[in-house]
Amino acid sequence: MDVRRFLSLLCLISCAVHVPVCAGAEALSDAQAQALVARALGTELRVARDPSHPMRYMLHRSTPRLTSTKDIIETKDGDVARLLSVNDTPLAPADEQQELARLGTLAANPSLQKHRKDNEEGDAGIVLKLLRMLPNAFLYQYAGTVNGPFGPVHRFTFRPNTRFDPPDIETQALTAMSGELRVDAAQERVIRLEGHLQQDTNYGWGILGKLNKGGWVVLEQADVGDKQWRIVNVQLEMTLRVLFKTKIINTTEQMSRYAPVPAGMDYRQAIQMLRSGPAAAPSGR
Repeated sequence: MDVRRFLSLLCLISCAVHVPVCAGAEALSDAQAQALVARALGTELRVARDPSHPMRYMLHRSTPRLTSTKDIIETKDGDVARLLSVNDTPLAPADEQQELARLGTLAANPSLQKHRKDNEEGDAGIVLKLLRMLPNAFLYQYAGTVNGPFGPVHRFTFRPNTRFDPPDIETQALTAMSGELRVDAAQERVIRLEGHLQQDTNYGWGILGKLNKGGWVVLEQADVGDKQWRIVNVQLEMTLRVLFKTKIINTTEQMSRYAPVPAGMDYRQAIQMLRSGPAAAPSGR
């Protein structure tokens, strides 16, 4: 089992924020809740397939052992990244030169970038498959409306749908997840979702691997400008055994400073932009 792809599947299950409940909000029936969630997830599926609004952004990734910050540009040839700092310290001059040399090697070898893009497309395929299944994999129940940063936000709890039969090994964890999902009422976009593993999940009768009970994953989305929604926060804590190796995952990723870049940009053009230095923070973001 490919751990990276498995994690990209899990990174769509996420967490909730505690804010005051809106006064006078009308309750939704279970049928209305299911329909609203299905529309919101349908929007996420449509947008996930749309590459026409590429962005440049900063990724700050933290684990118990290491933190890093990268400048990333989305292109038609896949994402390109430049490492800026490690453990919140800018790269030393020698490491900076090594990073620039790596980008130069990447620019001179399109096959390297193609391999990266192929991996990204494989991950994206897992995510799209998950999005298609989420409306039927869970039962959603309305849990009230709260005040969000841009207006009312609907809250829904979810639990596994016992009638859902996962078609493959990559979607089996959905049968053990429960949590809460939040949807922006005006734009019908998923803004947060919290998932917890309620029981151990075995793969191939436990021979191929196992996800331990108690793991959780968090995701937050936001409008980063011009009604373009992007992931801004991901938290993941899981204990995963693949074959005979156990991996404890405790990762936080924060994405910020989103700014549009020209559609159709190729990866070499992105490398030129990255070599010029980090982009200035967009105003009002």
